[in-house]
Amino acid sequence: MSRTSNRADGAVVRDFLSVADLLEDPQLARLYAALARSGEATVQELMTDLDLAQGTAYAYVNRLVDAGVIETVRDEQPRTYAACDIDLTLTSSEDAQEYTITSALVDAVGRRETDDDIDTYIDRHGIDGLATALTYAVDRERGEVTHRTMADDLDMSPLAAEIILQALRPVVVEYFDGI
Repeated sequence: MSRTSNRADGAVVRDFLSVADLLEDPQLARLYAALARSGEATVQELMTDLDLAQGTAYAYVNRLVDAGVIETVRDEQPRTYAACDIDLTLTSSEDAQEYTITSALVDAVGRRETDDDIDTYIDRHGIDGLATALTYAVDRERGEVTHRTMADDLDMSPLAAEIILQALRPVVVEYFDGI
């Protein structure tokens, strides 16, 4: 699902709506992220890993297959599923600002359910704020910025910057090579 917003065939709108579902529902994001991390899994494995009821797990998997963000990789029973890579870039017509939604961002949103620091950060700064923090987290792990740089740039306390950078570190390590 690597597309940019300059396509005219309508696929980008469908992709955006599919990804928007993931960003709005941490449970879906969590299931997507589990598949992205594992490479592929059966519904039973997802049920066990995520502690989901059978009906819920099948409903989520079917919803994500219909949305086009996961795919069936083995059709024989038990079916095996894999996450599609997400790299969707949208450009605002108002200020030509680019926004990129990636698998790493979806994973970070999915961690909202189990990480109070990420949950609080999203409540205060929104998904776009989390995306910005994720960018800083990558740069920090590469040694390019500090938590104080983030705090100064985003007009927040150094403690708040440190807390979210620490919370996002596992996502950065998982998704970004060389870190």
